[in-house]
Amino acid sequence: MRKSIYFLFSLAVVLSMLLGACSQTQTAAPTTAPVEQPSEETAVEPTATTAPAEPAPVSESGEVVTVKWFVGIGAGGRPEQLDSQQAVVDKFNETHPNIHLELEIVPSGGSAREILSTRIAANDVPDIVGPVGVAGSNEFNGLYLDLQPYIDKYNYDLSQYDEASINFYNVPGEGMIGVPFGVYPAVLWYNLDLFDEAGLNYPPHAFGEKYVMPDGTEKDWDVDTMTELAKILTVDTNGKDATDPAFDPANITQFGFQAQWLDLRGTLAMFGAGKFVADDNVTAQIPDNWSAALNWYYDGIWKDHFIPNSTYIASDLLKASGGEFDSNHVGMAFTHLWYTCCVLDVKNWDVAVPPAYNGTYTSNLHVDTFRIMKGSQHPDEAFQVLQWLTTEASSELLLIYGSMPARKADQPAFFAELDKTFSQGVDWQVFVDALAYPDIPSHEGWLPNYNKSYARIGTLFTLIASTEGLNVNDELDKMKAELQAIYDEVR
Repeated sequence: MRKSIYFLFSLAVVLSMLLGACSQTQTAAPTTAPVEQPSEETAVEPTATTAPAEPAPVSESGEVVTVKWFVGIGAGGRPEQLDSQQAVVDKFNETHPNIHLELEIVPSGGSAREILSTRIAANDVPDIVGPVGVAGSNEFNGLYLDLQPYIDKYNYDLSQYDEASINFYNVPGEGMIGVPFGVYPAVLWYNLDLFDEAGLNYPPHAFGEKYVMPDGTEKDWDVDTMTELAKILTVDTNGKDATDPAFDPANITQFGFQAQWLDLRGTLAMFGAGKFVADDNVTAQIPDNWSAALNWYYDGIWKDHFIPNSTYIASDLLKASGGEFDSNHVGMAFTHLWYTCCVLDVKNWDVAVPPAYNGTYTSNLHVDTFRIMKGSQHPDEAFQVLQWLTTEASSELLLIYGSMPARKADQPAFFAELDKTFSQGVDWQVFVDALAYPDIPSHEGWLPNYNKSYARIGTLFTLIASTEGLNVNDELDKMKAELQAIYDEVR
């Protein structure tokens, strides 16, 4: 049976790769990012990885409830994750005689969303889906169970998490649709060598701490102060920085800042939480702080030149496996903890607090969690499984998925493992502290007609990075009008 499981899974992976290579992909940002994005998917059948040869264990009452766990709309679909997740399932089944957990995996690149949509329409709803982040779950907005009654019933201990992380899942009108599990806060990454060369002090590592300028004066650590540093860190071929009137923007050898592998909403959220749809969920809007953010970002590219445009991004200067910051030619980058996946060539980096805007800090939060579908036939048993996955099994699962634990008690061991790879002495506490400043509502949040809306937002981001001479406010007004038309299509 195990050999046949491997064969089915391998065949599904091969088919997904072949078909996926022919599918049309969507470009929503000027750089490629390993973050969840809506995409066209190719049809691959899910692989049931439990398929027990023996009947499920039976309780004294003779009743066994089967809980179905669906993996594929987020993490967990890679071939090397199959056995590890199955081992977790086996462990659960050995210790819970009244519940039989069945794992179904759609391989990465497969049509997990299409398969899940079909099953929901056929009233064949899996009980648990995940791990999945906010963006990955948007297509099924409104279909997740409010967990608060079950949290109360089963005395689920929320004190093990940061309060802001808990609030992140409390969605108005929907309730508590998840519990914290894997988290990826966004902070400011910086290249120590480039700061040293410029004679600059390092940015603050504590929220509320002032920045000390080279002359000893102290300034609030905000966007304006970071912009000053970014200009000093931006250098041309003649050694002139971007504060010098003789600076040559056509021949830049080093940039001060990049929003590394973030989409438009993720980039704007450094200026605070926001969303492109009003609270009525039907009206397009442009938050004032996001308008300010896009104007700042655009000026950073085309006026002050401390952010690379699309031509520079595509150049050999900034080519690296881990993107622009990893090229050793960018002084600071705003991005998430998942970037440890890919920062390989910059050896002497550390992290700092993201800059405040109008006195408020925001650390964009990417998350992974498990959700229970409203259509579950066994919500009580499904919650017991979810509780076990996010507590007793969390350390094992987080290792499989490469996520920072939301549970405070599990975080030291996680960072100790990262220290084995990054031995320069990274201040991981910055990520821990950043959990108190998530963007609520999430920048990855749901939009009406989501895939089409997301594509239109991505078009603006590409335009901003590639086109000089735009009126940013006019472009925002155009996008707002077009988003409204896109929203109205599904009213």
